[in-house]
Amino acid sequence: MTRETLPVFVLVVAGVLSAAGTWLVRRWSLAKGFVDRPGGHKGHAKPVALGGGVAVTLAICLPILAGVLAARMFVSEPPGWFPADLAPHLRGIVAKTPLALGIVGAALVMCVMGLVDDARPLGAGVKFLIQLAVTVALVAGFDLRLLSHLAWPVSAGLSVLWLLTLTNSFNFLDNMDGLAAGVAAVAAAVFATTAMHTGQIFVPVCCWLLVGALVGFLPYNFHPASIFMGDAGSQVIGLLVAVFTILTTFADPSQGQRPIGVIAPLVVMAVPLYDTISVCVLRWRLGVPIWKGDRRHFSHRLVSRGMGVRRAVLVIWLATLVTAMPALLLPTATWPLAIGVLLHTFLVVLLVALLESSGSLE
Repeated sequence: MTRETLPVFVLVVAGVLSAAGTWLVRRWSLAKGFVDRPGGHKGHAKPVALGGGVAVTLAICLPILAGVLAARMFVSEPPGWFPADLAPHLRGIVAKTPLALGIVGAALVMCVMGLVDDARPLGAGVKFLIQLAVTVALVAGFDLRLLSHLAWPVSAGLSVLWLLTLTNSFNFLDNMDGLAAGVAAVAAAVFATTAMHTGQIFVPVCCWLLVGALVGFLPYNFHPASIFMGDAGSQVIGLLVAVFTILTTFADPSQGQRPIGVIAPLVVMAVPLYDTISVCVLRWRLGVPIWKGDRRHFSHRLVSRGMGVRRAVLVIWLATLVTAMPALLLPTATWPLAIGVLLHTFLVVLLVALLESSGSLE
């Protein structure tokens, strides 16, 4: 195995773990009656197994723990079979052990909270306080900060806000079969590619683990879904996408990257963030709690215009991909090119808005 083939290996490992884990969790959930029953704003016609997020979370966390353990075992004297071009990165991985354990711990806390919420809904305030505690612990305890050149209070505050925003954006986005998983896979693949170009190992491996876990889960979750990830999965993938964007280097002059690169995550996440903002505004205007589930999301609006569920999900995956791919250019883009990428993103979001604005949802 070489540095070039490592992503394939990681994808396969996470994909197999996720697919096998999802199959097991689905059987257990159906046997125990841990299911999401139809009714209210929900679109499925029969009970669907819950708990898919457990399989996705473990398919990411277990390889991370195994990788950290292997790095600590081999750092002093790598065995002869260990890939020579990966050996120089062992010390860096060992140095990131506390951060890796922090990320795994945060993901597991989110997963457990989501499982509890899926079984017996928690209040929005309780969920938010737990999310806040987890994100503050990551930022303050592991110095996980974006825009770290700014004053610590500003950088830390923005980091907590970013972590909370993406955690809840993916929680909101998990409103149709396969939607959140597909969008997260696209975003993580883009961040992995960016990190690999800067010579990183830890971050792209984590991103490819996320992609593989989601790809392994999607055959069970694409319409008609036989299992949902639930809050136990949507909050975890939202948190991990946010964490990996902070860890990815987007603006490093020594790597030939320009300051404009720092907005790349916003470009990649433009469509999901638009959905979150538009839904919150709609709920606010109607006087309903913004955290209360309904069928006012972009995906539901596409279906209400006559699209099938699968096509609506594919449209949103494609829209995310269309904004995400040009974001790869931003870290090294000249200002004219950067402006072009931003204009491109604005036009895609505008197209999304026009697609859903031909009528109104009551």
